[in-house]
Amino acid sequence: MEQKIRKRFDESVGLIRMAEEHLTTRITQAADLIAGALKSGGTVFLFGNGGSAADAQHFACELVGRFLKDRPPLRAEALAADAATMTAVANDYGYEMIFARQLAGKARKGDVAVALSTSGDSPNVIAALDKARQIGLATIAMTGSAGGRCAALADVLLDVPSRCTPRVQEAHVVIYHILCELIEEAIVADE
Repeated sequence: MEQKIRKRFDESVGLIRMAEEHLTTRITQAADLIAGALKSGGTVFLFGNGGSAADAQHFACELVGRFLKDRPPLRAEALAADAATMTAVANDYGYEMIFARQLAGKARKGDVAVALSTSGDSPNVIAALDKARQIGLATIAMTGSAGGRCAALADVLLDVPSRCTPRVQEAHVVIYHILCELIEEAIVADE
């Protein structure tokens, strides 16, 4: 059992190092994009399924609340957090539309859509990225290796170089914590 535990830690640390090499420039681009939108009064909309939905909520709460510094709340919303809207849209329009429909009603040009999908191929996430682009939102996709179908819809692709869902999700936490720190520093520096 201890050998398996050590192996999983080694896998996670190794993948995070690979992600660092692969994504540092793009993480900077994503942070600049989000900070710029927030400074202009925009909103960050985050979405994903399952564990990625939970990560979207975590990312949003760090922006709305605080990360490392006391500062004004930032405009962020996790679209999976509203069960009533999600189930109504799924019932009336189909599960594929649960995020796209919300973006159509809430988002405006200048906002940012952040999609989290380990496969990059979730139909509802793809539909939302497509809707975001139609509205004029900047798009960021946090995915596993190569980005799946989300890659073509992302202005910034943060594709962790793995297809192992638990390891990709672990790397996503590190990435969005870094993003929160960079965004917060950019916002506080302008105050």
